[in-house]
Amino acid sequence: MHSLLNLGSLHDLLGHPAAGATWEGFAVENLIGAAPSGTDAYFYRTRSGAEIDLLLLLPGEEPWAVEIKKTGSPRVPKGFRIATADVMATRSFIVYPGTETYPLGHGVVATPLPELMKQLLAHR
Repeated sequence: MHSLLNLGSLHDLLGHPAAGATWEGFAVENLIGAAPSGTDAYFYRTRSGAEIDLLLLLPGEEPWAVEIKKTGSPRVPKGFRIATADVMATRSFIVYPGTETYPLGHGVVATPLPELMKQLLAHR
């Protein structure tokens, strides 16, 4: 995608409107790749706008809800809180490009992409 958009450097990417979408696509692809075999992956959105970027149904596990944000200081969107209640998610994460894992409230944890990938790999 970055080649097609002629984005040759990180500086070019960060200033481009597609940066958020490409980060989200990169994160989704890597999380699905790290998930155990037999995991079902979905995008979830209601008519009222409640949304989960990646809903993972691990084999024999409860649903994991993942929101993906490009910001360095993520917050829990109201629509994500509503959607996680709808699907009765047992674990909820906001993946962001930072380095620390910390609670955000409402049972949601901010986590770097590599950390959530490690958690998924541990379920294999």
